[in-house]
Amino acid sequence: MPEFYEPHLDFSVPEHQNVMGVILSLNDPVDGDILRWAVEEMRVRIPYFYVKAAYRGDDLVTVPNDLCMTVRNTWEPICLHSEVSNYHLAAWKYEGRRLAFEIHHALTDASGVLPYVKSTMFLYLSKATGQTFDPAGFRLPGDMIPESETGNPFSELDIGSVEAPLYKKKPIPDFFRLSDGVDSRKTVFYVKLSERQVMQYCREYDGSPNVLISVLLAKAARRWNPESEKTITVSVCIDHKAMLGIRPNYRMFVGEALLDFPKARDMKDIAKACTIARGQLMLQAQPENSLWEIKKMKQMLASPSPDIAQASICISYVNSKTFGPLDPYIEEQYIVTSLSKITDILCEISCFNHSFFLAFMQPYTSDRYFRCFLDALDLAGISYEISGSEPLRMCGI
Repeated sequence: MPEFYEPHLDFSVPEHQNVMGVILSLNDPVDGDILRWAVEEMRVRIPYFYVKAAYRGDDLVTVPNDLCMTVRNTWEPICLHSEVSNYHLAAWKYEGRRLAFEIHHALTDASGVLPYVKSTMFLYLSKATGQTFDPAGFRLPGDMIPESETGNPFSELDIGSVEAPLYKKKPIPDFFRLSDGVDSRKTVFYVKLSERQVMQYCREYDGSPNVLISVLLAKAARRWNPESEKTITVSVCIDHKAMLGIRPNYRMFVGEALLDFPKARDMKDIAKACTIARGQLMLQAQPENSLWEIKKMKQMLASPSPDIAQASICISYVNSKTFGPLDPYIEEQYIVTSLSKITDILCEISCFNHSFFLAFMQPYTSDRYFRCFLDALDLAGISYEISGSEPLRMCGI
């Protein structure tokens, strides 16, 4: 049986393919030949992403895949773990100035993927521009792969002695839903915010980026359906590794903190709403809570089903602000995830090159709730730029 910290590859169902991706917009059109070269060069430094699924007894595990990882000049999806992807669990794609890397989410999360994407872009832009960049902070071919990056991230923790945390928020079973008819075509909207303006707002209103966006999304939900008496719930993703100070490891250990916004909550007072939400978040985002969740993983306790709704809205915030010397060559960065039934609305937030980039994902095409969110930004005095929208076209498995 694989160790508890190894990927659980069977955590996918037809309705939830469990795939995540990073989208970059460059200044210039992507050169496919150079990108293919860079992707293949990175194999020796990040071998844990160049894998395929195989059975070891009754267990589905990852093994090295010697075939080339695919790099295709189209945004149309393919299936990972298939002949067209050379049986890889990851793939690259590009169109015009945009490129994206998509991977089975069971292997890693955004904090694990971004160092790989960043380093691949180092090789790509070095060759595409002819420039010499400072290699500090990149993971490049020829570097030694540290044990902290690939080994047991919790080897120095006494997980067996961990006790239940003092506070654990109880889920709300009958919460506010943001369904919009029978349209089932998943859609993503891309929004850009000023980092300076958002952080100034957070300082003035006792917030943080994920708290502020949670409050504004909840406010938009109440505007979308003011008649509902149900409590709006926002699931904020928690990186258990980061909470425990274990940052280099590529594996995914993500939990959640649950924020609630009952009908009686005064959403006009942004400062008060942010203070309450931040208090809820701080109570749950504690090392003792993360240790308890890791212990449950080690004991192989059941994870939430991707088919069961857990919250009205889900937010994930990746705190990675720069590609270093590559920043002048990259215009946008968005994180996207295949949308499951765990939540109605998913908002992936990343900060890059002095801007916040929001990928606003929903299971239907109507922009009615998205417009309510833009209204909430307007009322808060936060300027925004809509970069576009499109069907959520991601690889299947």
